[in-house]
Amino acid sequence: MFSHVMFGADDVSKAKTFYDATLGALGYKPGHIDDRGRCFYVTPTGVFGITQPINGQAATHANGGTVGFMAANEAAVDAWHQAGLANGGTECEDPPGLRAGGFGNLYVAYLRDPYGNKVCAMHRSGSNPS
Repeated sequence: MFSHVMFGADDVSKAKTFYDATLGALGYKPGHIDDRGRCFYVTPTGVFGITQPINGQAATHANGGTVGFMAANEAAVDAWHQAGLANGGTECEDPPGLRAGGFGNLYVAYLRDPYGNKVCAMHRSGSNPS
């Protein structure tokens, strides 16, 4: 459904440090900064990018927006969460854990990146939340 997701960041290198750590915990390779100063994480299923806003204004987050990254297992979700906290991310939502919902049982963790964007790591779990 999506070809790419792009977040704004005033300091692309700082954002790259956060995303290299969190996406690295999910098994993705470090991002590549192109000749225009944008950072891209290219996968077979889509692209995630970071750029300074092209309008020259400060980067801001989307109120109510969340971007979720798939994780191979619950341990990867936990590793993603810890990597994010260690690299400039902040807690938001409930602690990492199982959630039941309309999409089945999900093991999720949420963070805000250094620029306030809400991100999530998710693994579809066969277990029932306790």
